[in-house]
Amino acid sequence: MPNSDPYHLVSTELLQQLAHPPVLKAMQQLSPTGPAQQVAVACSGGVDSAMLALHATLWARLQGHTLHFFHVHHGLQQRAEGWVQQVHALAQRLGVACHTQRVQVDLTQGDGMESAARTARYHAFNQLAAFTGVSHIWLGHHLDDQAETVLLRLLRGAGLTGMAAMSAQTNRDGLVYLRPLLSVPRSALLAVAEQFAAQTGWQPVWDPTNLQDDYTRGALRERLVPHLNERWRGWQQVLARHAQQSQETAQVLDEVAAGDLAQLDLAADLSFCLARWRELTLARQALVLRYWLGQQGLKMPSQARLNDMLKQLRQLHQLGFDRHMRVKHGQVWVCCRKGRVFIDSQAGQHAS
Repeated sequence: MPNSDPYHLVSTELLQQLAHPPVLKAMQQLSPTGPAQQVAVACSGGVDSAMLALHATLWARLQGHTLHFFHVHHGLQQRAEGWVQQVHALAQRLGVACHTQRVQVDLTQGDGMESAARTARYHAFNQLAAFTGVSHIWLGHHLDDQAETVLLRLLRGAGLTGMAAMSAQTNRDGLVYLRPLLSVPRSALLAVAEQFAAQTGWQPVWDPTNLQDDYTRGALRERLVPHLNERWRGWQQVLARHAQQSQETAQVLDEVAAGDLAQLDLAADLSFCLARWRELTLARQALVLRYWLGQQGLKMPSQARLNDMLKQLRQLHQLGFDRHMRVKHGQVWVCCRKGRVFIDSQAGQHAS
């Protein structure tokens, strides 16, 4: 019989029995080093993040770290109120502090509901991390998510960097995000969830938008994934290997771009010399420009926007004294003045 007492603390022994060894191994490999730290799990209450929270609890107990659960309420569905209660109930059973942040999803940014919700979520993580002193956050993206991401980016025309999909470790706004489940299939998490429910009575929440055609990833799961599962067994592992190979190749290209950028008389304000840039091959000019934008925390431009930047920079007088250049990119401008290429967030305000 399951022990459904909400005040009954799940024992370390039970967590060890339920844990999926590959998850614990991946967490150990990605673990922050040094003395005991404040670490968090992003927990929506669904199977993926809840089972990650289960493993993270065991990891934190064994390693002596302080664990927190971060739950973001997007305010997009009425049923989300129940999700808050379910996540806090799980935290109580595991003896972990749980923090919920309510956000307003800005649907005016033009990138769609999924992108807007993701932006709001990461902003909430920043606030919660500042409040708790957390430096590392575990994320529950698994093998199936990684494979779907590769497919989506391929269909959107992503380049090599985009095809690298999700990394096991990324830095964003001063926080370190860790993804230990990228080689773990969702089926393994479902099996752990079933065992945990049998032992404790706690059930993960279900978000119906995961399979709704209105959302891009939901449409992929509903329409394409079933056919792939039927015709190409193991396709997730194949695409995950492709992502890993793309990550390795992208790292090499970053090293090449960093070396080239360093030779362009790079200044403290990250401006570079147009004349030296034009000495590079056309392919390396594009590579350096993308890398330079990325180093300043800017989104990668579309291919059309990138081509426009490259065309204007190549046609501009090498010393830049004949005319200035400014190309809009998001909220900033890519400018060239007196032979120096730089980013200006105020160019639209003081342009003549």
